[in-house]
Amino acid sequence: MKVVVEADGGSRGNPGPAGYGAVVRDAATGEVLVERSEGIGVATNNVAEYRGLIAGLRAAAELGASAVVARMDSKLVVEQMSGRWQVKHPSMQPLAREAREVASGFASVSYEWIPRERNKAADLLANEAMDVQAGRGGGRARRVPGVASAVSPPSSWTGAVGEPTRLYLLRHGQTELSVARRYSGRGNPPLTDVGRQQAEAAAARLAKLDGVAAVVSSPLGRAVETAAAVGRGLGVDVEVLDGLVETDFGGWEGLTFAEAAERDPELHGRWLGDPSVAAPGGESFDVVHRRVRRARDEVITRFGGRDVVVVSHVTPIKSLLRMGLDAGPSLLFRLHLDLASLSVVEFYPDGHASVRLVNDTSHLG
Repeated sequence: MKVVVEADGGSRGNPGPAGYGAVVRDAATGEVLVERSEGIGVATNNVAEYRGLIAGLRAAAELGASAVVARMDSKLVVEQMSGRWQVKHPSMQPLAREAREVASGFASVSYEWIPRERNKAADLLANEAMDVQAGRGGGRARRVPGVASAVSPPSSWTGAVGEPTRLYLLRHGQTELSVARRYSGRGNPPLTDVGRQQAEAAAARLAKLDGVAAVVSSPLGRAVETAAAVGRGLGVDVEVLDGLVETDFGGWEGLTFAEAAERDPELHGRWLGDPSVAAPGGESFDVVHRRVRRARDEVITRFGGRDVVVVSHVTPIKSLLRMGLDAGPSLLFRLHLDLASLSVVEFYPDGHASVRLVNDTSHLG
């Protein structure tokens, strides 16, 4: 008998109250044969995802299945179980071993990644398990197939509702232009040796996170190189998002602040006070802000309710923090961001946001 196992897990806080859900279907008809779900106390998203897979595989074994296709929206679990990614995190290793032990009892097992919208049944079970664990809801009697479960409880002091998308905002490492304090927009200077060390230090810090869904980067080389170090540490592929590119400084590219002011004194003065004014042949901060907002919305659409590392530049990161603070454009000139610094902002599905960290460089020593 061939079956399809759909599995999911979630954590409200990552780590936080967690649960999993698993659905076993007849591969030929799609009929649901068995469902499993459980609240597992405080855990991370990845732990819950693995627990959901293990529960689904055990349920398939109890049904006497000989062949299994396991489908999940966790790329990490799918890639690790397929043997394409190493299992680096200590908390994942025993779970991966347990899943492989159960899988070894089948004649064949394959793993497929599916988008979240195609994993609603398992997701609903996982959320119901977390609701029951928290003392809310009536469990299976309240289940409506194909309809998302209730959002998680509001934040205790902001009133924000739902699972936030948490963005870890990392500025790229040092380049020769940043050492000389020159406008560095669309140019593509490589990281210096110091910049590569900064990237590795940031990567070592972020590698301690559990449950990062994606690493997205500006297309410029200094950001991609920094992001690549982070991706290696997390075991996550880097995705390039054009909207995260730095401001186009046009004719001021490569100039110092003083040189740009001397070249175009009247324009430079207006540029400093009016976000609608563009650098000569470049773009205004208003244009950048709208571009970065679209990039943010794309990230939330794809990875909503999960953690994402965003590797970018000064202006896009300031723009994201500005959105989180609901602040005006003056923030662009009043906020300092060091090279390879880390900031964190959360965006909630109801429109609330929370800035949790700004310009942290403790990993750089």
